[in-house]
Amino acid sequence: MKNNKIFLAAFALILFFSVSTASFAQLQAPAPSPSAYISQNVGFTKISIDYSSPAVKGRKVFGELEKYGTTWRAGANGPTIIEFSTEVSIAGKTIGAGKYSLFITPQESGDWTIHLNGKANAIYAYMKDGKVDEEALAKDDAVAIKVAPIAAPETFERLAYFISAENNKVASVTFMWADVMLSFEVDTQVSQKLEQFKGIF
Repeated sequence: MKNNKIFLAAFALILFFSVSTASFAQLQAPAPSPSAYISQNVGFTKISIDYSSPAVKGRKVFGELEKYGTTWRAGANGPTIIEFSTEVSIAGKTIGAGKYSLFITPQESGDWTIHLNGKANAIYAYMKDGKVDEEALAKDDAVAIKVAPIAAPETFERLAYFISAENNKVASVTFMWADVMLSFEVDTQVSQKLEQFKGIF
């Protein structure tokens, strides 16, 4: 009986270590730029952003890591995707419901450009001889927004996006990373949609 108990205890111990070792072998290190997602309902529209969040890690981000005058993917890993569930207006231009890649062109002085790519392409689709073909990219912009960068109130170690519902008609979309903030407005066209509903009912 005693031998049986010792055998069972030893078997349980071996089984435990076998399972633990297999589990540890399957465990992967966390991604350096973890995926992130934010969503906000504004008026009749759901606005969402799917992106990856790189860290500063003691580096100078804008001007060195992300060169001035060069368009980048506004995140890490795959494309940064902004999605609208209904038609919206940005910078006075109406764009349809759907997914758009979001790119940013930083500048050493003056306004930066936020691109909403109408084809939801990755930035790599516009690479030519190791550089971004800005002309080809501009052709696929659903809208390009000129935005003045603002000094962030503190250093943001991780890139992050925020969506504010504001008056529940016009949303404010804000990008923050390192010492920079950029914001642009999205008019969800509540009044226009209400007029459409009146025509239906």
